[in-house]
Amino acid sequence: MMTDPAQVLKQAALYTDARLYRLVSLPPAGILVAARILAQINEPFCGLIADKDEITLILTEDDAEAFDAHLLDARLSDPLRLLTFDLPLAPDLVGFVALVARLLAEGGIPIIPLGAFARDHLLVPAVHFAHAWDILKEYQTA
Repeated sequence: MMTDPAQVLKQAALYTDARLYRLVSLPPAGILVAARILAQINEPFCGLIADKDEITLILTEDDAEAFDAHLLDARLSDPLRLLTFDLPLAPDLVGFVALVARLLAEGGIPIIPLGAFARDHLLVPAVHFAHAWDILKEYQTA
């Protein structure tokens, strides 16, 4: 596998599903509600992150609306779009997210980076998505 972040970014196919997502923040006691929600949806991209201070769900906007009645005391992010670097990444790859973050920061674009086992993803505010996509595509072709 490649270890140069610039080379990896140039090789990675950019993928998006054109859906809107929301981060949903619940208090720590909401873990069972969050797990039940995830168990009921059938989405190719969703997530649950539990830490000492909060539970975070990553849901499509449609699912966030559908489960609204179960999301008591929840805070929702503004709409986000998914951007996936569709290439298996080596677990010892250093600097890939830093490179992507720098490129998008220079464009004034906030990101929420997420790592899966073999692929990295970004959630980008929907209002900035087209600009983020263009910046990364331009880098790939330079």
